[in-house]
Amino acid sequence: MAAATVATTLAACGGGDSGGGGGGGDSAENEASDIGITEDSIKLGAHYPLTGVAAPGYSEIPTGVQAYFDFVNANGGVNGRQIEFVYRDDAYNPTNTSQVVNQLVLEDEVFAIMSGLGTPTHNAVTDFLNSEGVPDLFVSSGSRLWDDPEEKPYTFGWQPDYEIEGKIIGQYVAENFPDAKVGLFLQGDDFGEDGSAGARQFLEDQIVAEETYVPGNTDVRPQISALQAAGADFVLGFNVPSYTALSQLTALQLGYDPQWFYSNVGSDPVLVGSLLARFSEGAISDASLLDGVLTTEYIPGVDNPDNEWTQLWQRVWDESGQEGELSNYRAYGMSQAYTMVQALQAAGQNPTRDDLVAAVEQAGGEWEGPGFAPFRYSEDSHAGYSGMLVSRLLGQGSEELTPVLVTDNGDAEITEAENEPASPPESGIPDEEPIN
Repeated sequence: MAAATVATTLAACGGGDSGGGGGGGDSAENEASDIGITEDSIKLGAHYPLTGVAAPGYSEIPTGVQAYFDFVNANGGVNGRQIEFVYRDDAYNPTNTSQVVNQLVLEDEVFAIMSGLGTPTHNAVTDFLNSEGVPDLFVSSGSRLWDDPEEKPYTFGWQPDYEIEGKIIGQYVAENFPDAKVGLFLQGDDFGEDGSAGARQFLEDQIVAEETYVPGNTDVRPQISALQAAGADFVLGFNVPSYTALSQLTALQLGYDPQWFYSNVGSDPVLVGSLLARFSEGAISDASLLDGVLTTEYIPGVDNPDNEWTQLWQRVWDESGQEGELSNYRAYGMSQAYTMVQALQAAGQNPTRDDLVAAVEQAGGEWEGPGFAPFRYSEDSHAGYSGMLVSRLLGQGSEELTPVLVTDNGDAEITEAENEPASPPESGIPDEEPIN
C-alpha cells in the first residue's frame, strides 16, 4: 500500500520560547500527554484514494493539508509542537481503508484521524476508531453518518451534509423552476440517498424519475436514457466528478439537453473538464459543456482570486514548494487543516484525545474560518457547516445566485445566514483559547 509521510524538520525550542502558531504555551512545559503526542510533535493520520478511479481531484486534498501544516510548522507549530501528517492510500476501497486505518492507529500510533475521505470507505472504520477512543475529525464526506454523538462520540463531520444541501437545492429549484420536470441522477449509497431525501422535501411533486449508478460501472447510458424517456427537463445529480463527465458525454451522445444541477461534490469545472477530455479521447477539450450548470458552494474557490482566503491559500501553496497549481481540492484540504489547528489549540497545552473531542464540542460552534456558514458543533451535534449558496458555472468560474442559506436536518427552516464573512488572521494561523 502506498504511503506518504510529511515530517517537517523540528524547530529548535529552548526554554521560554514562544509556542508559536497561536494557542499560547511554552515548549518547556510540554509533556507526552497521550498516544501520538510527544514534547515536540503531534502525529495525525488520514486515508485518501491516492490511486484508482477516485484519485483524480481527491488525491490533491492531502497535498493541501500538508502545505498548511508545513506553513504552521514553519511558524512555530501548535504550542511549540510540530504537526506530523501521515496519510495512506486506500484506493477508495473499504477493505483497504480498514487495513490502512488499522495501521495508522496501531502501528503509526497517531493522536487522531482527520479528513478521512469517502462515505463507504470511512464508514468501514468508524466503529473501530470509536472503540479505540481515537478522535475521528472532519470526515471528507457529507454523509449524515458522522453526526451521531451517542453511538459515535469520537466522529465529526466537516462539510455541509448532503441532506441540507438537498434541501437548499430543492427549495431553489421549486422557487425558480416550478414547472420543471425533475429527474434525479444519484450515486447508489448514502450520498445519493441523503441528497434525494433533502431535495424531495420541496420537489416531491415535480420529480418524474430517479436513477442510480453503482460506483465503478462507467456505463450510465441506461440511467440517462431513462431520464430522457421520462421527460425530465431538469436533472439534479448527487454524484462524484467522474460521473458528472460521464453523464454529460452520454447526454451529448443522446441529444439530451436538460438543465443540469450538480451537487458541490461533482461540479469542479477544472477537474470535470480534464475528465471530459480524457473520456472523450480529446474530442472535448475543456469544461464548456458545464456552462450554465447550477451548483452549490460553501468555501471560496480558486476562481475567486480576490477572496482573502484564496489569497492566503495561494501564499501557503507557493511557499510549500510542491508541484502543480492551487486547486479547489487543495484549498479544501487547507480549509480542513485550518479547522484542525483550531481544534488542537482549543484542546490545550498537553491535550489528551478526549480533550480534543471536548474542544470541538465546546468551542467548535464559534470557530470562524473560510466557510460561508457557521459550524453546528456542540455536545449534541457533530455536524459540520450549516449551509451554502447556489451558483451558476461560467467557464472556469461561477456567479452567485443566492445569499448564503443555512438550515439543519429534518424540517428545519431554511434562512439567510446572519454571520459576516470572516477574514483570515494576518499571520494566516488561528489563535484559539484553550477550553480549560
